[in-house]
Amino acid sequence: MLELSILGFLYDQPLHGYELKERIKALSGHVRPVSDGALYPAITRLAKAGLLDQRTEPGAGAAPRRVLSLTDAGRAELLSRLRAPKDVEITDGQRFFTLLAFLRHLPDPAEQAAVLRRRQAFLDAPSSFFYEGGEPVRAEGAGDVFREGMLRIARATTAEERRWLADALSRLEAPSRPAAPPPSAAPPRPEGAGT
Repeated sequence: MLELSILGFLYDQPLHGYELKERIKALSGHVRPVSDGALYPAITRLAKAGLLDQRTEPGAGAAPRRVLSLTDAGRAELLSRLRAPKDVEITDGQRFFTLLAFLRHLPDPAEQAAVLRRRQAFLDAPSSFFYEGGEPVRAEGAGDVFREGMLRIARATTAEERRWLADALSRLEAPSRPAAPPPSAAPPRPEGAGT
């Protein structure tokens, strides 16, 4: 997900390393903090693959700063990753949020909807944090207040996500309507009408 975040944030604009790190940190938060030991090797890998350009600019203080930008290949790579996310990027909540942060870069609403449909299918499959006899345990049968809490919170979150997915899909998949002429446009004149 780190590489997807790097490509996603640089799709909009060039950033220097510290700005990029702060944006990634804000997106993933305390759940998956980003360290310099992970970020800078990832940047190096992407640059060696021809997906990023790096240039040095004078810094605000005395130290110069490295500015990163996407190459055309980097832009194509981001779009490819958004079109065909890995299964874990659909099933893991935090990874899916990272995917959502950049899904707007896909230009085709049908491609965006296809990704959301995969998440919807995942949410529709019966699941739980706990299983007994091969069956998912529901909140009402959790057996203790703490597991019940986990399951109730997950159920409420999933219900809201399902509502959002249904709304987003209806908007993405709505038939496009022909654009109406601007209100100030004069109606077309009949053929042969004089002035």
